[in-house]
Amino acid sequence: MNLRLATVDDAIGMQACNLQNLPENYTMKYYLYHLLTWPSLSYVAEEGGRIVGYILAKMEEDVGEDDEPHGHVTSISVLRSYRRLGLAKKLMVQSQEAMATIYRASYVSLHVRKSNRAALGLYKDSLGFEVSDVEKKYYADGEDAYAMRLSLKN
Repeated sequence: MNLRLATVDDAIGMQACNLQNLPENYTMKYYLYHLLTWPSLSYVAEEGGRIVGYILAKMEEDVGEDDEPHGHVTSISVLRSYRRLGLAKKLMVQSQEAMATIYRASYVSLHVRKSNRAALGLYKDSLGFEVSDVEKKYYADGEDAYAMRLSLKN
């Protein structure tokens, strides 16, 4: 298994992984925007030339003058047959470390479906994220999301 920085050439494989696993899908333009604007924050897990997992991340742009710089995980996905191998955690940690060292991010945020128990376990129990808010009807199908945060300060 190879974990590495994502490149523009990986966008199609990342999108395919997303389409296979998640109900929230993004245009190719959206992947390319992330990969070109924050080339050091998105990673892929690859086996035999096939992308089996990815994290798509960015630095938050809509910050006020008093706000601290912070990163945001836009999307993370691992193909079913590659789950429970620790790939999602490794992808998250790689991206978080890049946010902290390159952009001096003070924290990272993400949204997760309230019903996604597996992801909540990863974020809360394995990585130490905390729920900061509940966003009602965040997803297109009307499901609520937990807004979560993890401090990146030592």
